Amino acid sequence: MTAMTTPNPFTDAKRREHVETAFAADEVRLANRNAGILLEALRHDVTPVGLHYLLNHFDVPYLLDEDYLLHVTGRVDRPISLPIRDLKQLPTRTLRVTMECAGNGRGLMTPRYPSMPWLHEAVGTAEWTGTSLKSLLDRAGLHDDVIEIAFVGADRGFDRGVEHNFGRSLKRELALGDDVLLVWAMNGQPLLPQHGYPLRLIVPGWYGMGNVKWLMRIEALAEPYQGFQQAVGYHYRPTPGLPGTPVTHMRVKSLLVPPGIPDWYSRQRLLDAGGTEIFGRAWSGNGVP
Repeated sequence: MTAMTTPNPFTDAKRREHVETAFAADEVRLANRNAGILLEALRHDVTPVGLHYLLNHFDVPYLLDEDYLLHVTGRVDRPISLPIRDLKQLPTRTLRVTMECAGNGRGLMTPRYPSMPWLHEAVGTAEWTGTSLKSLLDRAGLHDDVIEIAFVGADRGFDRGVEHNFGRSLKRELALGDDVLLVWAMNGQPLLPQHGYPLRLIVPGWYGMGNVKWLMRIEALAEPYQGFQQAVGYHYRPTPGLPGTPVTHMRVKSLLVPPGIPDWYSRQRLLDAGGTEIFGRAWSGNGVP
């Protein structure tokens, strides 16, 4: 299963070089399309939907419940195609999950890789409602040689010269974990279009890129998934150009609610003299610094 490669008519397909300059117009354009949590909203145990961070690589697909089908294919005994109404008849769970973008803090790095210029705000905690991925995979019947499960969304575009649908994969044993969900609701409400309506994947503890939105196809594979966002994107690379190490679980992170009151433009804070109460949140995926 590989991504389709076609000439990119928009940008140079070469790897973008790290820069130490002011934010470029392309970075500002990305910042306008996406959104981070307001740090004062960290006081909420569950982030209100409109304040949860948001990052979408391509356009938000226009999908309707009545036309939607989820396909489970590949190395399975019984391929499945299910409408959303049938998925909602399966046993339901709700999990509270903190999610962070893997690029959080990129805008503060020197040099930085030109992309979404996050400062600190790419995080949120939501209550996600859906059904177990494991139950659907058990129903399809995985072949013994399956090593990965791939998840492909409806969103499609170009990245570094490669045209593809956004897709990611999980190792078989992780995909069969009890807490990996196919979800259709966020904080008790139907998913908003920008958050993956009508169906998305939730993988607790993983950075946001693993939680594929607008999920259209699940494929059982006997070989590693070669989709662009899995094989090329999302790797730790101490030296640009090297293969690097895949990004997976969230690392230990914390944030504070800014004390005092802000200046409108600079966001610097003014505090009254005397003691100040500090409030914040800390999280991680598996406790790795």
